[in-house]
Amino acid sequence: MSTLGENLKKIRKAKKITQKELAQKSGVKQSVISDLETGNAKSTGSILELANALGVTAEELKKGAFNEATLTNVAPVTVRMAPVLSWVQAGTMTNVESVDMSQVEEWLPLPDGDCEKCFYLRVQGLSNFPDFQEGDYILVDPTLQFGDMNSGDIIVVRRFDEATFKKLVIEPDGSKYLQALNPEFKPNIIALDEDCRFVGEVVDC
Repeated sequence: MSTLGENLKKIRKAKKITQKELAQKSGVKQSVISDLETGNAKSTGSILELANALGVTAEELKKGAFNEATLTNVAPVTVRMAPVLSWVQAGTMTNVESVDMSQVEEWLPLPDGDCEKCFYLRVQGLSNFPDFQEGDYILVDPTLQFGDMNSGDIIVVRRFDEATFKKLVIEPDGSKYLQALNPEFKPNIIALDEDCRFVGEVVDC
């Protein structure tokens, strides 16, 4: 049975796509693609992104269960990718354009819908457990306006050089604050003061 690396290289060659072009299409680093093809990869966690970019299924890519004669006739699926930013980057960003994308090491596929400027953040800690667990990826839309947010929306806010995401609570008197979804987490309430800057709304996980 052929290996994943052999299948990847065979499909890529059949479609006349270079490693660099595949990296751009899939969001997977060229060095990772090279390591996969040579059998030196430490992880195979990028199979789905590569398969989508090549227009085959992940199963076909892993097991080589594809018809070589039809490879060149299959149009690659265009997968839109979004960057996974660090909390440090989110804490200092003024907009998505202010982030140096060359420093981004991980990209994930975007769900269907219009979210061109969206980005992912990896959940850390237990402040919003169990709704959001450590290691989850949240999708943030920074194009939305804070004035359009409703009580109960999950938002990302930066304060000085730190970012956090919590539930927005708007009281009947108009006062606003952030609340951790985990009732056991302390502090459970975070005041929204003049130092807080709205980053975006969490639209998916």
